[in-house]
Amino acid sequence: MTFTSLVTKLFPAEAVSAHCDGPCGVYDPASARIAAEAVISMTKKLIALDGKTDLNSVNSISRYIAIKEEQAHIAKTEVLILWTDYFKPVHLEQYPELHTLIWETAKLLSDCKTHIDLDIAHRMMDKIKEIHRIFWATKGRDITFYVAS
Repeated sequence: MTFTSLVTKLFPAEAVSAHCDGPCGVYDPASARIAAEAVISMTKKLIALDGKTDLNSVNSISRYIAIKEEQAHIAKTEVLILWTDYFKPVHLEQYPELHTLIWETAKLLSDCKTHIDLDIAHRMMDKIKEIHRIFWATKGRDITFYVAS
């Protein structure tokens, strides 16, 4: 008898299934929003230091860039997890713009990593807001989109 069959025999359980990779409730676009807010914040800080060349400013610039890169990557990962693990074909039928929305959001997050442009960062946040709206609509809920700043 294998270990798995022994455990199954000792602890029988009813078969279950889920429409996503994890139990419902573990996905939330809020984590993408929080990371995206950090991208906007770092972009603003970098713009404020434009032209400064003293060592403290250069140090701050390098730190802000590192944070902006990291947070853009986190936001992109979170958006792609929603796309690949949460959203299903039925959602795409309900929201045919979803594929393009996710693709454009991921591209804008890449642009946020390669540019210091507040317009790009705000467009990215607008896309994340739309993902938020659609995500919660698929759950039949109207959850307000909050930002910290």
